[in-house]
Amino acid sequence: MPLTMNRDVFITCAVTGSGDTAGKSPHVPRSPKQIAESAIEAAKAGAAVVHCHVRDPETGAPSRRNDLYREVTERIRDAEVDVVLNLTAGMGGDMIFGNTEQPLPLNPNGTDMVGATERVSHVAECLPEICTLDCGTMNFSLGDYVMTNTPSMLRAMGKMMTDLGVRPEIEAFDTGHLWFAKQLVEEGVIEDPVLIQLCMGIPWGAPDDLNTFMAMVNNVPPSWTFSAFSIGRNAMAYPAAAVLAGGNVRVGLEDNLYVGKGQLATNAQLVDKAVNIIESMGARVIGPAEVREKLKLTKRAPRG
Repeated sequence: MPLTMNRDVFITCAVTGSGDTAGKSPHVPRSPKQIAESAIEAAKAGAAVVHCHVRDPETGAPSRRNDLYREVTERIRDAEVDVVLNLTAGMGGDMIFGNTEQPLPLNPNGTDMVGATERVSHVAECLPEICTLDCGTMNFSLGDYVMTNTPSMLRAMGKMMTDLGVRPEIEAFDTGHLWFAKQLVEEGVIEDPVLIQLCMGIPWGAPDDLNTFMAMVNNVPPSWTFSAFSIGRNAMAYPAAAVLAGGNVRVGLEDNLYVGKGQLATNAQLVDKAVNIIESMGARVIGPAEVREKLKLTKRAPRG
């Protein structure tokens, strides 16, 4: 398949994530105020979309608390700068097995398994334009952790998102996830326009070499809108790869802590570098209004 470079690119900034990065850099935001402020600074630097998790303000541990999501949402909505809000719905599917000889019962330290309605409850309350749908189950990183998203769970969550008028951003960590995403679209669980994020280089999903990346890209239907990122050392090379392959760009402290070798970054600095890369390639960075028009998004205030 020949490459068709994207000339009108939007940037998503993944602001904080749920990984163990809060203790590795002082720039990783923890509190709702810090997360919102970092998202707003990323928007000022050129991000059209901010992708937000929340953390316990005291410990930095990942959280699913609706009050934290609501505070982040309200602070971003009240800001002078406009930005498309994308909230994660990936939490609540964490399964930690016991050990190799006695996998059951599950290890309660880290296991967090809840139903579809609870996993989407903050989305129903905050009404972001976009929320993520991790489109498969996979061994994730090291040890006995499995990121769990069954077909039934994904169908239920996807229908809830569609019924709420929130655009699912399908997160595909491997080719099988893309395969199931097509099934969700065929069944009408997810409606056009379809938005997908290619998540590269995450153990043990799709590696981020270019052959694998292009295999992922070539499995994205031409009518879909895709974005891509890689974690770690290749994170700041992927904006160029994604644009050249016809996609959009994601950067941010969820995926990568450094703007250069040994240089800890802020979210705004990562976005600024991505803008420079995109514009140096002869493409244009588009803003939130154009993204809303392209993806048929509706900006709304939280309920209540």
